[in-house]
Amino acid sequence: MIPLPLARIAEITSGALAGMADPRAVVRGPVVIDSRAVEPGSLFVAIRGDRVDGHDFAAQAVEAGAVAVLASRPVDAPAVVVGDTVTALADLATAVCADLPSTTVIGVTGSAGKTSTKDLLARLTARIGPTIAPVESFNNEIGHPLTVLKAGEDTRYLVLELSARDAGHISHLARIAPPRIGVVLNVGTAHLGVFGGKDAIAKAKGELVEALPADGVAVLNADDPLVAAMARRTDARVAWYGRAESAAVRAEGVTLDDRGRAAFTLRTPSGAAPVVLRLYGEHAVENALAAAAAAYELGLPVATIAEELSEAEPRSRWRMEVTDRADGVTVINDAYNANPDSMRAAFGALDALAGGRRRFAVIAALRELGEESAALNEGVGRMAAGAGLEGLFVVGPDAGPVLAGAGAAVDGVPSATRVTHVADAQEAAAALSALLVPGDVVLVKGPRAAGLERVAAALVGGDRR
Repeated sequence: MIPLPLARIAEITSGALAGMADPRAVVRGPVVIDSRAVEPGSLFVAIRGDRVDGHDFAAQAVEAGAVAVLASRPVDAPAVVVGDTVTALADLATAVCADLPSTTVIGVTGSAGKTSTKDLLARLTARIGPTIAPVESFNNEIGHPLTVLKAGEDTRYLVLELSARDAGHISHLARIAPPRIGVVLNVGTAHLGVFGGKDAIAKAKGELVEALPADGVAVLNADDPLVAAMARRTDARVAWYGRAESAAVRAEGVTLDDRGRAAFTLRTPSGAAPVVLRLYGEHAVENALAAAAAAYELGLPVATIAEELSEAEPRSRWRMEVTDRADGVTVINDAYNANPDSMRAAFGALDALAGGRRRFAVIAALRELGEESAALNEGVGRMAAGAGLEGLFVVGPDAGPVLAGAGAAVDGVPSATRVTHVADAQEAAAALSALLVPGDVVLVKGPRAAGLERVAAALVGGDRR
């Protein structure tokens, strides 16, 4: 972070110094919202949540080394008191980013694959210069500015993930850190219930390209019609990626190995190079192409791009994590989140990885799908029933449509999959553990709120609790 005295922080946030705060004291360390993450020189931002109020930990944060607290009310510690700490956090990040004229901001959005693409792109930009990127999925109104505030005067690239939970959200995030390159992956069914339809989702995702300057670059997926249509919404130059021959950066000759990892030829206007991914699932090809296209625009040679993509492994947890137990059971932990599109990709990866081995899946009803929730969840059940599963465990509430779909006939043939509805992750892990034999493959995939990562952890650790 750029060192800032408390007087300057108060000025940026329209705040008032309180609690004997020294206006000359300088914040040099990270800006944090968790008092346990405080380091000497930190600024602790007190946010009041549904269950925890950060203001209650203000004194603890200062004792741990924080210079002061950014608070919305007086606390028993040196503080900058503001009207709203989340708004003030955004104002602070906006000011810091404006003071980094040598930093290129790259934004990534899409219905699926944002985090994986961001991780790949951050790896690529690190070959050119110092790079800051969010931890896991810090892509909302709190995580986004926290990531921006990690940048310093030596930061050359700021690779950011932008999530849209409503119209105007991406525009807001883009104002905090104005992007010069915008990458749009896809328009799917995530948060369908919030937006009301895919056209509305596309409109929200397209706010990223609208935020680009005329001398910027919009990196768009040529294979997704709703993304391709965004070219009309930006003054920036458009760079196309995908599998279509019209894409400047594209994948040719895609193959999968017996572990479901893709290999392909990366084709660019200046040449081609082979890529052999260590990431699981064919859907990783699209993420790799998006990252490659952005890196190509930055001048990275195609051979270097291919080398980095081939060496990349998952950085963010619970996204296609594949673990082989000592007894030969393979656990695919893709439990970070789920929507109909990512569920389809996960079952595709399971099919490629499992081959002729027995396969099981643990899933839960998808959320935020609005009026189409029942139909889409029933479709997920049918998808699971057609995946050649030995057993399917559906976890938690609102499972009726998933169970109905899983019990329906596929192409007129009743499914042979044994379907079990369980109350929670603990029950799923216990029931599944009793069925597994060496060589089996298990897919764990569901919405974040279902907590299915606990199933994967229990299976990998042999913990049946």
